[in-house]
Amino acid sequence: LASFGPIQVRVKEYMISFLILEVGMTGVFLALDTFLFYIFWEVVLVPMYLIIGIWGGSNRIYATIKFVLYTLVGSLLMLVAILATAFAYQGAHAGAWTGAFDYEALRAYAGTTGFTDGLQLLAFAAFFLAFAIKVPMFPFHTWLPDAHVEAPTAGSVILAGVLLKLGGYGFIRFSLSLYPEASHTYAPLIIVLSLIAIIYGAIVAMVQPDLKKLVAYSSVSHMGFVTLGIFVFQTQALDGAILQMVNHGLITGALFLLVGVIYERTHDRTIARMGGLAALTPVYAAVLGFFVFASAGLPALSGFVGEFLALLGTFAVNPLVAAIATFVMILAAAYLLWMFQRVVLGEPSEFLLGLKHHLTDMTPTEILTLAPLAALVVVFGLVPGILLDLFKSPVTEALKDVGGATAITVDPVLVAIGLGLVVAVVAARLFTLRPGRPADDESSGALTPVEGAAG
Repeated sequence: LASFGPIQVRVKEYMISFLILEVGMTGVFLALDTFLFYIFWEVVLVPMYLIIGIWGGSNRIYATIKFVLYTLVGSLLMLVAILATAFAYQGAHAGAWTGAFDYEALRAYAGTTGFTDGLQLLAFAAFFLAFAIKVPMFPFHTWLPDAHVEAPTAGSVILAGVLLKLGGYGFIRFSLSLYPEASHTYAPLIIVLSLIAIIYGAIVAMVQPDLKKLVAYSSVSHMGFVTLGIFVFQTQALDGAILQMVNHGLITGALFLLVGVIYERTHDRTIARMGGLAALTPVYAAVLGFFVFASAGLPALSGFVGEFLALLGTFAVNPLVAAIATFVMILAAAYLLWMFQRVVLGEPSEFLLGLKHHLTDMTPTEILTLAPLAALVVVFGLVPGILLDLFKSPVTEALKDVGGATAITVDPVLVAIGLGLVVAVVAARLFTLRPGRPADDESSGALTPVEGAAG
């Protein structure tokens, strides 16, 4: 529905690309063979490359190449880890290849005899890189804002709603179950990286001049709660991580749809040029406000439940980490509400007044597109047990494989270094975005309209 109208060129090829993308993503979630999992993982790359590269914005070639290179580096290392794991299994079974790529056979072997410590450390690192790039975790996130900004609206929705979740799924399905000892070894580092992502994503989102890029950086912050919840190895935290993946897909996907709605009318996403949309498009303002509050974690909406459970489980394992992450939830509310105030409230800006005769409110098709997402946000916020009951057994099995929660000691020095890194990177970002400094194409929301691109 989001593509009807905005996509005017090569429509058939566009729809075919989305169908192939759907096949690849479904295959990743269903594969019980590690090599088949890798095949589907790579299949996803091709249609996404085409969607961004053909129907994207003016800087789409740069964003596409960056996306492909990042993904390929991680996935090739993952292939090496898959083969190394298969050879280790084959060597332990008298040279028989039966079950060498079978996920259940590998999982059973990992839970009994187990792979050697050296193999676990190296294979986990390879899988980690592939999954961390896809999530994306700090510092492997830099491809995401460019890909989101240049992708057509529907591409951004799929990217945020499903594609990023492949990384979180991979961590739970493969990293925890096949390499349990390595998971515990790397957990403190991953927790610190998750904290950095949560803080960095929130602060950088706050200073973005481009509405779509703000939503993209918010994904980095929100997905940090997912990896944090996974690697504290605690039931409530893992429940929260999975809930957060579902809820992030619903809410952030809706926000990208709403950015696309306003871009189609103004061909601009610069926050400074907006203002007063409530007076001109009241329905749009109300819908945007609903999803902004959901993303900020308002209780009774689904955005609250996942983060709350992840933090609750983290507190049981490491109160300091939970306290830092909880503080950042305030930052999330701050940048989202500040964006809403600048875009929606107040008097209409001169830029919008100049477009007043063309700036129509949301159409029935646009409302129909967002209505199911809004309904699910309310339902999952009020009755999260609907989802929790579905993955109760998988969560139990995953924690059984990895050995369950233990007190995780995160070195304060490592945390201090991580926070210092956040300050340094944010300071550099603020310098490049300071008033009076010319914005490059990457940070400017005023893009040259491209035929067939959905913003």
